[in-house]
Amino acid sequence: MIKLRILILLITIAFVVGAGYLVSLIARGYRFDSQTLNLRPRGLFVVTSVPNGAQVLINGKLESATNATISLPPDSYDIQLKKDGYLVWQKHVIIKKEEVTKIDAYLFPAAPSLSSLTFTGATKPILSPDKTKLVYGIPDSDKTDPDKVGIWVMDLADLPIGFSREPRKISDLDPAELDWQWSPDSRQILIKKDTNYYVLDISSQTFLISLIPLTPEKLSATLIKWQQDLGKKTDENMRDLPPPLAQVLKDALLSFSPDGNKVLYTASNDATIPNGLVSPLPGSSTQKEERNIKKGNTYVYDLKEDRSFLIYSGTVAPEVNLIKEASVSAAATTSDQPKNRVPINRKPSAFIRWFPTSNHLILAENNKIAIMDYDGTNQQTIYAGPYSYPYAVPFPNSSRLLILTNLGAGQDIIGNLYAISLK
Repeated sequence: MIKLRILILLITIAFVVGAGYLVSLIARGYRFDSQTLNLRPRGLFVVTSVPNGAQVLINGKLESATNATISLPPDSYDIQLKKDGYLVWQKHVIIKKEEVTKIDAYLFPAAPSLSSLTFTGATKPILSPDKTKLVYGIPDSDKTDPDKVGIWVMDLADLPIGFSREPRKISDLDPAELDWQWSPDSRQILIKKDTNYYVLDISSQTFLISLIPLTPEKLSATLIKWQQDLGKKTDENMRDLPPPLAQVLKDALLSFSPDGNKVLYTASNDATIPNGLVSPLPGSSTQKEERNIKKGNTYVYDLKEDRSFLIYSGTVAPEVNLIKEASVSAAATTSDQPKNRVPINRKPSAFIRWFPTSNHLILAENNKIAIMDYDGTNQQTIYAGPYSYPYAVPFPNSSRLLILTNLGAGQDIIGNLYAISLK
């Protein structure tokens, strides 16, 4: 009787251990192969999409719909996501055994709608450094209501209920005679009129009659403070970078993604990014890397996965927060002016900025706007037609893209701000 109990106990223990081991193998991606009658290693492919419910085609064969987890043998696969009314998303991925490969796809409409946000003309729109506001001018013309002429600020972020979402006028200055630029904290705007400079607070309305020009000393102090604020932000972002990467980015024009996990930059010199700067993560991107950096090319480095991707070859500018060189030069008379000036805003043949998802980039070219994945793949044209390059600004909630265009009405016709729906 005792021997029988011991035997039952041993069988129970063996069953529990075996079942636990089997469960662990399944959890790691192993699946039963009916041909070999063995458990074979697999990888798990997790695919999600916005919007969800897209068809998932693997090597041209319909397998499932997003959002789903699919078990696949280790291999390389061509993935397509299709949904009626949306552009086809596609990418080549490599599935590794016992690893989870995750894809978060953002599907864009095949025929996005275009709606006007202004009707009396708009000039010189500039996005605030915090990406939530836009300053622009409404110029004086025969058809413009005089009360509309001036400098306006539009909130792009979703505001709480009870707060006005309408653009607000902050000055009656004629924008045709002005240049302007945001302060680093997105609360003020520096205005240049002829040889005079003014600072406007966006929370109030300032009329021309009450404007007081900044003295040379006050202008110099303001610009120096703004440069220092910009420098602090850059230093904060650069501080935690691996030293070899920080050296590569030392003199580059760069922009960190909204979540801070990636950096977009145009290389200022040839360089090589060493492997192993951070601990490798299972399920990291399997897209083609480029760690041999060439001067003038634009790249994205993923700080979490230690992956480097070539985004664009040619004359391109990543998004940077700029203070106009003309304004900076006004501070040149002071002996305590910082040595490193804020870079001049040049107009290259293409312009790249982050999309709010941090997984996509906006590529603005003449008569064309595209959105692509952060690794440079899956580039999709969102808008093709006349617009004032490079004004392609995303709303913070990713729902729309704002452009300035006169819809091909001619050079003498002032453009308006339009929103392109992305959902």
